[in-house]
Order: sequence, then C-alpha cells, then structure tokens
Amino acid sequence: MTWLSKLARPDIVALEPYRYAAWQPGFARLNANETPWRAPGDGSGAGLNRYPEPQSRALIERLAALYRAAPETLLVCRGSDEGIDLLVRAFCRANQDAVLICPPTFGMYAVAARIQGARVREVPLAADRGFALDADAVLEACTREVKLVFLCSPNNPTGNLLDPDSILTVAKELAGRALVVLDQAYVEFAPSAAADVLPRPVNLVVLRTLSKAHGLAGARLGTLIADPEVIALLRKVLTPYAVPQLVLEAVAAVLSPPHLRTLPRRIAEICAERSRLQEALAALPGVRAVLPSEANFLMVRFDDAGSRLAQSLAARLLVRDARAYPGLEDALRITIGTAEQNDALLRAWA
Repeated sequence: MTWLSKLARPDIVALEPYRYAAWQPGFARLNANETPWRAPGDGSGAGLNRYPEPQSRALIERLAALYRAAPETLLVCRGSDEGIDLLVRAFCRANQDAVLICPPTFGMYAVAARIQGARVREVPLAADRGFALDADAVLEACTREVKLVFLCSPNNPTGNLLDPDSILTVAKELAGRALVVLDQAYVEFAPSAAADVLPRPVNLVVLRTLSKAHGLAGARLGTLIADPEVIALLRKVLTPYAVPQLVLEAVAAVLSPPHLRTLPRRIAEICAERSRLQEALAALPGVRAVLPSEANFLMVRFDDAGSRLAQSLAARLLVRDARAYPGLEDALRITIGTAEQNDALLRAWA
C-alpha cells in the first residue's frame, strides 16, 4: 500500500475509472458515437463535432514548460476551482474527514468541502503579523480527520505572501497524514522567487491558473501540479473531456511566444499601477490602512466602508465588499484596473 492509498478515500483508490474512447490523431473516429460532419458555423480547428483530446498532450507540454514542472505532474482543470473540487472529492469522506483553511482566505475551499459533506477546520491567519501563517497552530489543529490543508499565497483577499519556510514546515510535518494545497493564483504579481517552493515534498500540491496574469479568466483553465500518484488518482474523478475544444485552441494560441514576451511588461504595468493606487488611496480622508499586496488587488480599511461602497456604485464602479471576512469588517477589496478606471475610483472617493 502506497502513502497515497492510506490517505485518499478507499473507494476512490479502488474505483475503476471511466474509459475514454481511444484518441489517436490521424485515425478515422468510428468509436465515440460522434457525428461525422461539422455543424454550420463551426469555425474551430479540430471540429466541435468531435470530443476534445482528454488532457491534451500539447497543452500539458506548454504548461509544463511555463511552470517548470514535469508533464507527468500536471493535471489540466476547468480553473483552479475544479482542482479544489477534485481534491476534496478524492480525499474527503462525507461526515468523516475534514479540510483545514486559514481565514480570511479564498471562499471556494470551504464551499467545496461543505458540498462534499466534509468538515471545515479554521486556523486564522495572524492579523497582528500582517496575516501571516501560524504554522504551529495549523499543525496543532491537524487531527487525523484533516486530509487537506489549503494555503493561498499571495493570499486572497489580503494580498500578502505566506512565508515559504512555514509552508514547507507544515507540508513536511504532515507527510503521510495530509496533503498541503498551495494556491498560487496570483503569484505572477509577486517577486519571481515566490513561485518556487523547493524542495517540494511529495504531499505538496500546487494550483496555478491562467485566469489572472495571463488574462484568460473566461477560458476557465487551471493547472494542478502534484506527485504523479496524486495526478493518477484525480484523473479517476475528473469529468470526461473536461476542457472544451475551443478553450484548448484558444489557450494554445495565447500561450505563444508573442504573448509570453509581452507578459512581463503587462505584469509590470499592473504592479506599477498597484503602487500608485496604494499611495493615492492611503492619502484619502477616511482611509485607515491599505494592506501591502503582492497580487493584482488591494485591501483597504475605511472609517465607513459602507459609504465608500455606495460612492463607487454611484460612479458605476464595482469593488468587492470584504466586510464578511473575519478580521476585515471595515474593508473593501479593489482589483487593479486601467489607469483611467483607477482614477475614476479615486475621484469617487475623494
């Protein structure tokens, strides 16, 4: 019995996965009950009358190069949300197992757990230390029922990086007991070294996405990076033909040398605008604090966040009401927009 089979749901370990119709380029497909001709208006490259390639090899190779990971450690998902859901379904038995989260953090971790019927344990980030990870408290809270520990760095919604040494400590101490899931959705906006968590323990799973820095939120494409045994297990519960053909073709076109050459400049522009907006917001009356951020957003504390929210709506600008997050009862989250959009928000709040 491997380390993974002791940790995952026994029924998923024993599950016989769905078998796709054989996918072989260059062969006439008479094995998948597809219609042999295209529908009118189908402008796709491969044809929408055909099922897409499961876990496209070409796309995985591009993503592996992008994330500097071995192809066999990658699973392509419909956004990081699907990666989160797959992990919870594969490792948590309803009414028995639990996930651990560190609020304030991304809400989908708890939502996915509760949909599955898993318990949710909480160890808050240390607000008095800039929402730092309390590794000792996390380890103390990880009873035998905890199968997944979700950590987000840069953290959503606070924008701060978690200490990589603390992340590694948690992962190493939980080896054989739980998976540690590191969500790096915003890591491209942080210093380049933030993306590296090396050496990577076998029980550390990393989530990456094309939704943020790459400007592909509408494509809904994320990548789960993990030990090949974890990838093989998650493939058992992955929806057949999960990534649509049009998404595969669009992402392949975007992840091209021209895009990758311009990406650093676009990220630098967002980071520069983030710094400008942070300074300008801090000077506004009624602003208590602007939290340091390594993401493409800022968390701002106000004397009267409700009035500020109303002012932004009057100016036809949407910001995120963060007051329901623990420790952020006076705060709004602002995504970095264009210079013109950011100036409009500053005028609304002046």
